[in-house]
Amino acid sequence: MDLFSRSWTALRTAVAELPDEDFVRPSGCAGWLVRDLVCHLIIDAQDVLITLVTPAESEPTHDAVTYWDVADTPPTGDDPLDALIVRLAAAYEEPRLLKFHLDDLGSAAGRAAQLADPDLPVSTQNKILTAGDYLSAYVLEWTLHHLDLIAHLPDAGEPSPGSPLSSGRTGPTAEGLARSRDMLEEIAGSAFPASLSDREALLIGTGRRAPTDTEKAELGELTTKLPLVIG
Repeated sequence: MDLFSRSWTALRTAVAELPDEDFVRPSGCAGWLVRDLVCHLIIDAQDVLITLVTPAESEPTHDAVTYWDVADTPPTGDDPLDALIVRLAAAYEEPRLLKFHLDDLGSAAGRAAQLADPDLPVSTQNKILTAGDYLSAYVLEWTLHHLDLIAHLPDAGEPSPGSPLSSGRTGPTAEGLARSRDMLEEIAGSAFPASLSDREALLIGTGRRAPTDTEKAELGELTTKLPLVIG
């Protein structure tokens, strides 16, 4: 749960430090600008708040890894919900309004996570899991979207060791990247080559970047399972 908070704080800090001109750059999500991705993060914060106050009366059916569904094809941005996010983001008109709403809801989601009982079963998307597992699953969400946020920004920095970010172009925390790689490997049922950094394993593993010929050779049979389109 601490890693959830650190990953979420790092991502929100990155958004807060973005200059206005970066909001109209493309993000790492197909069909979305940075402003669209930030709008999606606002929806994510709402989901966290809703889930943490939706206790379940039965035993967990999923954990932090099985929470994720794997789709057959990557998103194109044409899905009705994806298109709705684009319209919502445009309605904000000014980046400062998006920043304010994310800070407002995001801070509340962060406080709710700190107050949550990690053993409490909660319900979301017809799945039941403990609050601790639910928040652990979101470490992968925050880390991937942090990579999406900076995907096309100039001078994107290297991941920090866990301290507050000094630049909106800085990547996710090193510990968030490592934990996200572990979860993705569990989803894949196979480890990524040690030659791949955590960052590159996540980008290639989720289809955010195509592997080079050398990387394909190192991945071996794992390439048949990729990309892992999770959601």
